[in-house]
Amino acid sequence: MSEENNSQNSNPPNPENGEIASEIQKLQEQAEKFKNDYLYLRAEFENYKRNAIKERSELMKYGGERLVRDLLEVVDNFDRALSVNVSAENFNTFKQGVDMTAQELKSLLQRHNVLEIPAHGAPFDPSVHEALSSEATDQMAPGHIVRVFKKPYKLHDKVIRPGQVVVAKKPE
Repeated sequence: MSEENNSQNSNPPNPENGEIASEIQKLQEQAEKFKNDYLYLRAEFENYKRNAIKERSELMKYGGERLVRDLLEVVDNFDRALSVNVSAENFNTFKQGVDMTAQELKSLLQRHNVLEIPAHGAPFDPSVHEALSSEATDQMAPGHIVRVFKKPYKLHDKVIRPGQVVVAKKPE
C-alpha cells in the first residue's frame, strides 16, 4: 500500500502546472513594471516639489521686481529735482517738475493696482480707517471723516494701509 500512496503523491507532469508557472512569470513581470513606474513617478514628483519650492521662494524674493524697477524711474526724477539749485527765477519750473514727478508716482502705483481709497467726507469704516480722534463739528454728518492724516490704500481688493482719520461727532 505504501507503493500506492507514493504513486499517488508524486505529481505526474500536468499541463496546468506549466500554465500556472507562465501566469506567475507574467504577473511578476507586470509587478516589476508597476514598481519601476512607481519609482519613476515618485522621482518626478520629488523633482516637481523641489522646483515648486524654488519657484515660490524666488517669487517671494523677487516678486516686487517690476514695481521696484518702475519706482526707480521716479526716484531718478526726484534725484534730478533735488540736484537743481532752486532760485526765485526757476521756482515755478521746479514746483511743476516736482508735481509731475508726484503724478508719475501716483500713476505708477495705479498701474500696479495700488489704489487710494477716498476718505474725506466718507462714513467711518473700521476695516478701512483708524480713528485717531473725534471732532465736534456741524460741517460734516456725525460718523463721517473730517480730516485725513494718512490716506488709506488697497492692493487689488485688500486694504494694505488703513487711513488715519478724525471722525465727526455732534457738537454739544
